Amino acid sequence: MSTPPFLTLPGCARAVRLETARGSFAALHAVPQGRPRVATALLVPGFTGSKEDFVGLLEPLAEEGVEVLAVDQRGQYETGGPDDVDAYALEELALDLLAVTAELRSAAPARPLHLLGHSFAGYVVRDAVLRATGSPLPWASLTLLSTGPAALDDAETERAKLLLAALPTMSLEEIWRAMKDMEEASGATPELLDPEVAEFLHRRWVSNVPAAMTAMARQLISEPDRVDELAKVALPKLVLSGERDYAWPVELQAQMALRLSAEHIVVPGAGHSPNAERPEGTAVSLAAFWSNVS
Repeated sequence: MSTPPFLTLPGCARAVRLETARGSFAALHAVPQGRPRVATALLVPGFTGSKEDFVGLLEPLAEEGVEVLAVDQRGQYETGGPDDVDAYALEELALDLLAVTAELRSAAPARPLHLLGHSFAGYVVRDAVLRATGSPLPWASLTLLSTGPAALDDAETERAKLLLAALPTMSLEEIWRAMKDMEEASGATPELLDPEVAEFLHRRWVSNVPAAMTAMARQLISEPDRVDELAKVALPKLVLSGERDYAWPVELQAQMALRLSAEHIVVPGAGHSPNAERPEGTAVSLAAFWSNVS
C-alpha cells in the first residue's frame, strides 16, 4: 500500500465530498492561489489506497496552476459503499469515474482535464477511457502511474490470493494484525513512520469495504491485456513509474509505453508509489507533460 509522506493538508487544499449522478465521493481538492487555473487534474488511487496517497502532489501542482481533485473510489476509505462484490466490478468503478469526470467538466468546461490512475486504478481509468463516448473525449490526457498492461506480477498475484482466502473468514482488523505478525516474523526492518501516518494506515485499512477489496483483488489477478485497445484511442498518454516496482516490472511498463506510443518517465529514487515517495519530482514530470498537451 502507498504511505503518504504526511497528512496535514497545505493551505491550498481541503477535504470535500463531490456529489455526482452515481453518488458522493470523498476527495481532496487543491486550488491554485494567486494565479490563474490553467488545467484540472483528476487523480485516482489504487488498491488499498486512498486520496491521501496524492497529498504530496497537491501543493506543487497547484503552484503550477493546476486545480487538483484526488478521490477515494467506491469502497475505499471515506467514500464507502455496499456490501456487494458485484457493486465493485471494474465496469461500475469506471462508470463512477465517468460521473466524477462529468461533474468536473461541468464546473470548468473550457479548462483541460487530465486523468491519472495509480496502480489498480490504471485498470479503472483505462476502462473509463474505452467506455467514453462522444468526441472529443472529456479528458486532455491520460497518465498511467505505476501500473501494468494486465494482471499483477506472479509474486504479487500470490499475495492477492492470500488476501482473497482470508477475507471471507477474517475481519480487516484480524488481517491487519496477521500482516504485521508476518512482517515481524520475516525479520525485515520495519519502516519508521510518523505515529500519525502509522495510525492513519491502520484506520484506512479497516475503513475499506471488504467486498470492494475482494472485487479489486480478483481483478488484479485476472485483468487481461487491453493495451492495444487503448493505443487506438486518440488521447495523449504518459507512462510514469519509479526506478523499481514490486507489482509490475519497470521494463514491462516501458514496453507498455512503447505500445501506446507514449513517453515513459522514470522518477529517480521512487518505487511503486512515486506520488508518495518522491512527490516533488513526480509533480514536475506531470506538470511538464500536461503543459505540453494542453
